[in-house]
Amino acid sequence: MAAAAQAEENVGIGARLITKLKLLNREMVVIALLITAFIVSSRLSPYFLDREYLLENTSLYMEAGIIALAMTFIIVAGKIDLSVASNLALTACSAAVMHSRFGWPMPATIAFALVLGSLLGMVNGLLIVKLRLPPLTVTLGTFALYRGIAQILVGEHSVSGFPEWFAGIDYRKVGGLLPMPLCIFLVLAVILGIVLHKTVVGRWTVGIGANQVASRYSGVPVGRTVIGLFTLAGLLSGLAGQIMTSRLGVARFDMGIGLELDVITAVVLGGTDIFGGRGTIFGTVLALFLLGIIRSGMGLQNIKVEQQLIVIGLLLIFSVAMPNILQRRAAKRAH
Repeated sequence: MAAAAQAEENVGIGARLITKLKLLNREMVVIALLITAFIVSSRLSPYFLDREYLLENTSLYMEAGIIALAMTFIIVAGKIDLSVASNLALTACSAAVMHSRFGWPMPATIAFALVLGSLLGMVNGLLIVKLRLPPLTVTLGTFALYRGIAQILVGEHSVSGFPEWFAGIDYRKVGGLLPMPLCIFLVLAVILGIVLHKTVVGRWTVGIGANQVASRYSGVPVGRTVIGLFTLAGLLSGLAGQIMTSRLGVARFDMGIGLELDVITAVVLGGTDIFGGRGTIFGTVLALFLLGIIRSGMGLQNIKVEQQLIVIGLLLIFSVAMPNILQRRAAKRAH
């Protein structure tokens, strides 16, 4: 009995080690690509290495980064949320309307946006858990629903007239160097990294993604955890909406169109298994900066957005395929 227990423990340790090696391989690929992108971009344009340019340019993709942190949890749990960008637009437009039409003070409208975003995310979670609907179907529906409501609220017009202290968050620097959106993202990345990798909630999330049925029989509150993860995604979507409104100085129904693609790309590119069960916040952060550097470098070369999407798509396929190819080769050599 003792020998059997020891063998089972060894198998468990081996499985965990293999999982960590897979994540490490994916992250090492992203690091290699990040270094390569940085070198190539610096060779293509002398302006790329300007420190202020690099730091200021991060503000363009911090909204996607903030949402990607929550999306990491959702995909690790084996789910997906396609409505995050529409949530961003609806919360931003709703808060702008409360301020411009009803005279709410800006702090109250910011709080309103965060609460509304959380509720919209919770709706996704409740539909998935209580009605047992597929996450893809539910969030595809709310993807259209939330943006449609945003368009009804503001029409084709832009809502502006925000107080001076609220507008231009990307021009505010911490320590005279780091843009405020970047600082917010880094703080959230540290907090959520600790939650995912060092707390029981993180273990529940990984367990649900690896085997939801086994997690339920092990006493994991699967339903509450899934609802909580979608609520977190809604909360951070609301926060990203306020940051984008501040950066642009206006709120529109078409804010963040296509942002969900960048979010999911950053998460999967960073090594999170699209089928759930494994992933890291660190990998997502690396992938986000990789995408940002690639876009910045191509932007300096006046490469069109459509062509940038081709490069990013090929990069995503390469980063997902390469570790699998290396793993198969290593397995063949072992045999």
